[in-house]
Amino acid sequence: METVYALLVGINEYPAGMRAGLRGCLNDVAGARAVLEAAAPGRVRARVLTDGAATAAAVEEGILGHLGRAGAGDTALLWFSGHGTQYPARTPQELLLEPTGRCQALVCVDGPLPDKRLGALLDGAAAGGARVVAVLDCCFSGGASREEEGVSRAVPPLPQWRPAVGARDLSGPARPPGHVLLAASRIGQPAYERPVEGPDGPRTQGVFSYALTRALRRAAPETTVRELLAEADARVRRLVEGQQPVLFPAEPGGPADRPLLGGPARRPSPYLLREGPDGWEVDCGRVHGLTGGAGTEFTAAGGGLVRATAVRADRTLVAPDGWAPEPGSVHAAALSALALPPAAVVLDGHGAGAPHLPVSPLLRQVAAGSAEEAAAGLLLRVEVRGARARVLRRDGSPYLPALPLATEADAVRLGDCLTRLVHWHRIRDLSSGLSPLSGHVKVEVLPWEARDTAEPLRPDGNGEIVLPYAGRREPWVTVRLRNTGPRPLWCVLVSLDDRFGAGTGLFPGEFIGPGLTGHALDGQPLRLVLPASRPVRPGASVRDWLTLVVAEGELNTVPFHLSRWEPDADTDADAVRATAPQRPPADGLLRLAGPGRPPRDRDILPAAPFGPGQWAASTLALRTVVP
Repeated sequence: METVYALLVGINEYPAGMRAGLRGCLNDVAGARAVLEAAAPGRVRARVLTDGAATAAAVEEGILGHLGRAGAGDTALLWFSGHGTQYPARTPQELLLEPTGRCQALVCVDGPLPDKRLGALLDGAAAGGARVVAVLDCCFSGGASREEEGVSRAVPPLPQWRPAVGARDLSGPARPPGHVLLAASRIGQPAYERPVEGPDGPRTQGVFSYALTRALRRAAPETTVRELLAEADARVRRLVEGQQPVLFPAEPGGPADRPLLGGPARRPSPYLLREGPDGWEVDCGRVHGLTGGAGTEFTAAGGGLVRATAVRADRTLVAPDGWAPEPGSVHAAALSALALPPAAVVLDGHGAGAPHLPVSPLLRQVAAGSAEEAAAGLLLRVEVRGARARVLRRDGSPYLPALPLATEADAVRLGDCLTRLVHWHRIRDLSSGLSPLSGHVKVEVLPWEARDTAEPLRPDGNGEIVLPYAGRREPWVTVRLRNTGPRPLWCVLVSLDDRFGAGTGLFPGEFIGPGLTGHALDGQPLRLVLPASRPVRPGASVRDWLTLVVAEGELNTVPFHLSRWEPDADTDADAVRATAPQRPPADGLLRLAGPGRPPRDRDILPAAPFGPGQWAASTLALRTVVP
């Protein structure tokens, strides 16, 4: 049976002169141990480091010697409760990997443990196949203080704490992180501690530790890390303001979608219904394409319906209809009615006849030559000749090769194709309208070989950046996001291709400080290779789009993922309905389907608003060509 190796670190008492002691950290790790042993009876091997024993060397040795014992199928868990700190990034290597301009560190009893060093240690513990999880309840932990009525879990860096640059800082990550991080707050925010009601009466705890252990107590074995954090996040926001828990990496299908203590990955729900500080809410909003409350409905797992009452930037406030969710619970949810104008579809059929349009809020049939066709923003023309169907743009050019239309499975595939095209266009053409954040972050594409000297490439007369092959060698570029505005902004870069796929792998979502730069792929080159189906010969080309979404706080990025259209996939009708884990749902979701205490440190993140607030989006087109 799988073993849970836990390293639990709690520091209340710091040396005099460093910072006032804390009161809740030992309670945090005691509560964590209790809930872990209840969730995995007989399987927990815990090592506890508290106060004077929690030196940086002891924590490192605990990760190497204790968590490092975890093998394939085991779980290695680090839980740290104490102070955090941050210091200015100075070297080019640090600035490359720290777009806020600051490095973060945990503060052990004798000094800092930099987050990059911590990350390398945790990834090392994952080398044997173990599932590695880090829970950090300290200030600035979203990069790697805790406050209660002015007592902060943050310390200013001492001069002798300047850490040496580590190997990861020099080269950037060669592969994705091998661990998943649950952090009490985002970079620049405090993490609070306060009196809470414990099993034996009131006691002081970190708000995040308290919320996470509460979520763990009520969780089913198959509950994923993403779902746990959603519940803990909602409870934190109900208890305090100005503290936003963070999950990293949040990519769908990765470690965030596995149970905390082991088990297979689950397909993530694009939406989660949870109880926030303003009542029940779903974690998508205007930035995901929702523009109005009336008519928008979500269906929770199990069939419960919730109706939208107000659409905000990052979330939608909802009212349960005919049922009462358990207070504090979290439910997977899918969009079942969409209050957005659908794409117009003109059906032109001969021979086999025009197909029936799938029932979807993404699509509405209009007559050819009608006023509705002329006024449509997105128009899809389906032309059927014999047993073949072509999906055409307004100008008559095809979106993709003709599709067979001879069987029920073919009709299902055509319907999937239409909804997928609408989904893809909504991501690519995402617009916030007039926004005060528009233009604050620039997407810059530079040739890799001259990245330090060249000016960013500029679009041609067609609005595209053209990137030619050199013989048979594909163009290499670097992509960077430069924040020219006066405040830190959260950014995600969505890449889309001309096979109607989308994802956030280039820059999955991170804050960029004012006047600073974030680098796609951590500064590694982006190789623009023609697809295997397009031989490298004169005239061959491929198009890509980079959609930048900028906000004042983190957003749900799961809806920005869409698998490429595969016309030769299984043609069985039932298989078509059941497969495609990143296909747009039949309910039309953009997939997208599915007076507080001010922070102590104001130089990294704005004091208010604490949520995403304003947002903006823009798209840059790229075309790779063979001359």
